[in-house]
Amino acid sequence: METMTKTEAKRLSPGLLAFYGDSVYELCVRRSVVAQGDRPSAELHNMSIKMARASFQAAAFEKLIPLLTEEEADILRRGRNSTGLSAPKSSNSAEYHKATAVEALFGYLSLIGDSARIEELFSAISGGEPKGMTE
Repeated sequence: METMTKTEAKRLSPGLLAFYGDSVYELCVRRSVVAQGDRPSAELHNMSIKMARASFQAAAFEKLIPLLTEEEADILRRGRNSTGLSAPKSSNSAEYHKATAVEALFGYLSLIGDSARIEELFSAISGGEPKGMTE
């Protein structure tokens, strides 16, 4: 996939950025889990779910704020403030909005081709590195 310019990516709705970013974030989570060693698939799944929950991503939102550039913080705010979100039963509205914001940021960074920044930010929120994002 061809990368977008920052201007092109900023024109996308926060919902669209989050839709795409969900898969980017999930890939980071899975790489992080796989890097921890071979385990039964059920255990891998449970480890992944913990990091993909809205509550984990809402905590990640708070960790990310001081690390972001002004541009990234704007994407995060847009994602958090997006409308039409219905929180699942497993989280509250505030958590879900913050989780959506994190996904929007990861989607934006992926669309502009900034894999190194994705790795840096994911490492900051997970305490480890998602190996292979730039390989």
